[in-house]
Amino acid sequence: MKTTFSVIKADVGGWPGHASVHPDLEEISRKNLSEAKTKKLILDFHVTHCGDDLELIMTHTNGVDAKEIHSLAWDNFCEATERAKKLGLYGAGQDLLCDAFSGNIKGMGPGIAEMEFTERKAEPVIVFMMDKTEPGAFNFPIFKIFADPFNTAGLIIDPSIHDGFVFEVWDIEEHKNVFLKTPEEMYDLLALIGAKSRYVIKRVFPKKSSKLPSDEPVSVISTEKLYQIAGEYVGKDDPAGVVRAQSGLPAVGEVLEGFSLGHLVSGWMRGSHNGPLMPVSINDAQCTRFDGPPRVTALGFQLKEGKITEPVDLFDDPAFDITRKEAQHITDYMRRHGPFEPHRLPMADMEYTTLPKVIKKLGSRLKTIK
Repeated sequence: MKTTFSVIKADVGGWPGHASVHPDLEEISRKNLSEAKTKKLILDFHVTHCGDDLELIMTHTNGVDAKEIHSLAWDNFCEATERAKKLGLYGAGQDLLCDAFSGNIKGMGPGIAEMEFTERKAEPVIVFMMDKTEPGAFNFPIFKIFADPFNTAGLIIDPSIHDGFVFEVWDIEEHKNVFLKTPEEMYDLLALIGAKSRYVIKRVFPKKSSKLPSDEPVSVISTEKLYQIAGEYVGKDDPAGVVRAQSGLPAVGEVLEGFSLGHLVSGWMRGSHNGPLMPVSINDAQCTRFDGPPRVTALGFQLKEGKITEPVDLFDDPAFDITRKEAQHITDYMRRHGPFEPHRLPMADMEYTTLPKVIKKLGSRLKTIK
């Protein structure tokens, strides 16, 4: 059967500040999604959080961009926002950038990662959720998972994935996309996705030589940029991603290995700083130090006929302790730079913050050098 796996997330109020999600907001979401399951609108669901982002994980048969699913998520976020306002939570509803639902949640603030595919006999699915960073933060690990043989041994020794994969890359400034094959177009791919603030991996597909359908994605990333929607800095994009694993795809361990570096990403405090992405358990996804450092969580599910098992908290593992320790050292090092680059983002990436207002304020005092 074909199943649609949807992850839709939003920051509807921080507790306190930008640290975490209040339990009431999760409880509202569980109630609403439970009712939707009873009405057979969705097949199954799981509600969780990463930092201050409320995460809705849903399975259904309505396909991607389904109005009824997006409406369900939007109405839920609106109800959670009202509760957040009553609790006095910080930034209540800050990711809801429109007043009314227009049929599709895209472009309205929340992040969306969803894909429709034919279930295999055993279907492991991993949901990655990030806080205090941007969609381009997924570029490095997704490349490692599906294109780097030093990360994914199966690219060398497993005939079912030896031919590589196809990456769909979006230019989020010019609103264009391109499909690039690996390994043959690997250098072209790296030329783009190394510029992570502009070129982001949206989806990964099997090649036509694979036993898997080449038109069904095996990974998808949310690529919503809030500043592009609102025209100014209104929060952090905090992306989510879904990766299928095993049986013609990278193994679960190879997928997780892509996050073992704690690589540098943009976001962190006020969306204006570079810092390490630290893989943590759900319980440790509370961004506290300088509103960070940026975090990533991973929940692993087995999917069968649209139903999902209880998740495994995959980064709740001492095998990632060294990565976390290194991330803390990098945090110390970057923080010592204070307002100086490269800790603070370069000027081109500060366009939607308050920095241009500072420059404008000094306008008449800036004199031409003779």
